[in-house]
Amino acid sequence: MEWIADWLFIIPLAPLVAAAVNFLLGRWWIRDRAHWIAVPAVGISFLASIPAFLAVAQHHEPLSQHLYTWIPAGDFQVPVTLYVDQLTAVMLLVVTGVGFLVHLYSIGYMHGDPGYHRFFAYLPLFVFSMLMLVLASNFLVLFVFWEAVGLCSYLLIGFWFRRRSAADAAKKAFIVNRVGDFGFGVGVMLIFVTLGTLNYAEVFERVGTLSAGTVTAIALLLFTGAVGKSAQVPLFVWLPDAMEGPTPVSALIHAATMVTAGIFMVARAHPIFVASPTAMLVVAIVGALTAFIAATIAVTQYDIKRVVAYSTVSQLGYMAIALGTGAWIAAIFHLFTHAFFKALLFLGSGSVMHGLHDELDMRRMGGLKRYMPLTYWTFLIGAAANAGILPLAGFWSKDEIIVGAWVAGYPVIALIALAAAFFTSLYMFRAVFMTFHGEERFDREHLHPHDPSWTMSVPLVILAVGAAVAGFVGVPPEQGWFHHLLEPVFEGTEHHEVSLATTLTFGVVSTLVALAGLYAAAAAYVFRSVSPAAVAERLGPLYRLAHNKWYFDDIYQRFIVEPARASAVFLWRQIDVGVIDAAVNGVASLVVWTSQLWRRAQTGLVANYVLAIALGTVIIVGAYLVAGSSLFR
Repeated sequence: MEWIADWLFIIPLAPLVAAAVNFLLGRWWIRDRAHWIAVPAVGISFLASIPAFLAVAQHHEPLSQHLYTWIPAGDFQVPVTLYVDQLTAVMLLVVTGVGFLVHLYSIGYMHGDPGYHRFFAYLPLFVFSMLMLVLASNFLVLFVFWEAVGLCSYLLIGFWFRRRSAADAAKKAFIVNRVGDFGFGVGVMLIFVTLGTLNYAEVFERVGTLSAGTVTAIALLLFTGAVGKSAQVPLFVWLPDAMEGPTPVSALIHAATMVTAGIFMVARAHPIFVASPTAMLVVAIVGALTAFIAATIAVTQYDIKRVVAYSTVSQLGYMAIALGTGAWIAAIFHLFTHAFFKALLFLGSGSVMHGLHDELDMRRMGGLKRYMPLTYWTFLIGAAANAGILPLAGFWSKDEIIVGAWVAGYPVIALIALAAAFFTSLYMFRAVFMTFHGEERFDREHLHPHDPSWTMSVPLVILAVGAAVAGFVGVPPEQGWFHHLLEPVFEGTEHHEVSLATTLTFGVVSTLVALAGLYAAAAAYVFRSVSPAAVAERLGPLYRLAHNKWYFDDIYQRFIVEPARASAVFLWRQIDVGVIDAAVNGVASLVVWTSQLWRRAQTGLVANYVLAIALGTVIIVGAYLVAGSSLFR
């Protein structure tokens, strides 16, 4: 284990070097060969993560490697130390494994793009930032790379920055995340003020010394950061718009890694949250609302990437439910399985777009099964796993979350999760049927869809296998290998015993709910026995509510964006121009006016100057005589 600990730095270093090389040399020398630097680098990180994972899995002892002391200021010490326990080890495999497949997929997807070298500089830079985030041993290093991940997200969402929509989406993601990050930063400062340290181990040991109000404030402030980064209500609005970035970006950042940073952070800080039942309840409620609201929105969308994006928001809500109800391992289990099937769905969407020349509207697709069989079958596996169809990966982790909420004493949240599961199955199979089944609604004269090249196909197949079988690491429920792996991390937390009857009951109910969603989608889009338009008309305001994304964007536009813009215009015109600029310009005008006045004395005539000198002499002599006469009186 010692030799493994000594080489932990290789895991984040490899993608950092790749990013630096492509940044410095990509434009002039490497260009379209940039993937030869980035892809092997992330592969090295993945290979280096495997022995670290095996070491902590077998010996149940964390690994650490001190790199250097970042801030030595008296008693305030901030070391940069790489820390790997079972939780970090799982995240390392997710980030580097999915990251490697996305990098490989990007070779074909981004081929010919003028910013090819820039893309393969941003992508490994993100992987480096995410790895350092999960490897951090204290809250300050976590916060620094939390912000670095946000910066990389901004760069990648706005990668095609010449498109106005991409630039706007990047700014929206950046600004919305800053709202959550402000609370997160205040929470980190409050930890230091109250506990005098930011190191995980020391903070968790001293949590018991805090008052209930203080620990609740810290937990809620930290969770504010998670609400932004992991797209929870009400700060989820940035993630669907982030689909303006290249599809590999959506798969890596907004499905498998970055958006799970908030879930990871709450799980890492679980001793703080466990000490505050109020904070736990808030996390569970926010998660339930997120899972349900996002699922209802996804049912009404026609952009295939936005459907998958809202699905991501909804699944992140499930993870928050698990965190809030104390099902810590179930949350990470769902994070693990979700990485496979959601990355697969995004890459599958990218394959469809690639074959249809960037078409996104499912109403202009249909019948693609015969043209893109590999994409169809892999996408179907991902959709079924996301919908919770037995025995695919999503079934095991999602069912465990619902059972966990029920046995923890949150029946309403469990029922909301079941309702969201119905909508999940409905919108997933709706996407499958509208895209791959039925009549061909695309332009067959100019479009010739086909499965992508091997660099794009291989990741689809590998992720499909993962989406199919990854859930078995958690079988039997609550007692699987995955649970035994993570038990040391969450040792000491309350564990609710689940009877076999409860597990089987919810397994049957969850399956029936998923099949009901499948049947509803088939009835509407395959058998045509139900008219979606008639259902939408009958639902009336409820459908409009979901179709308009519960008016979150409209509310923010009306009550935040427009007042902020009006305030900015007022400050610009009245204060900046009317007061500050007027004062500066007024001084300048006064100087000009005075200069013009004195300029008239400079006539250029010698007689005038002689007269002025004589006049000045008379005045001086007169003043002298007057002063002298008054002196001798």
